[in-house]
Amino acid sequence: MAKLKVPNTPATRVLNQANISYSVHFYAYEDHGGTSVSARELGVDEHRVIKTLIMEDEQKKPLIVLMHGDREVSTKQLARALNVKFVVPCSPEVALKHSGYLVGGTSPFGTRKSLPVYMESSIRNLPKIYLNGGKRGFLVGLDPQVVIDLLDVTFVEAAI
Repeated sequence: MAKLKVPNTPATRVLNQANISYSVHFYAYEDHGGTSVSARELGVDEHRVIKTLIMEDEQKKPLIVLMHGDREVSTKQLARALNVKFVVPCSPEVALKHSGYLVGGTSPFGTRKSLPVYMESSIRNLPKIYLNGGKRGFLVGLDPQVVIDLLDVTFVEAAI
């Protein structure tokens, strides 16, 4: 059986340099398919597929939000938690500028700029999560504690 070649992305380089063990998962990427497509293709609960969202506050300061695939971010709750006036999702062009990743392939690891990372607090209770590995159609499976340890995560409760 042929071994799958792990894409060499900024995200996989960060994980490999930190000697992190992770599983590799490929799926047929669909534009605007989101986590429902990846969860269906991998046969996993969408709650365990974690979205990496690039957002910014009223001062245009970028940030990363990690959210369950089957939940949305309450930007009002998030802004309150961050003590800012408002938080909005970045346009795909601005998200690319901040993260270095195309929308649909954004990973919280290996971003172009160092960005603060906010994680929905209930994610830490999952035994394994699936995050984008830095390329459309490619997820990595790992323990959420890895994300917490590598990215200096701040926990929030902003899911709706």
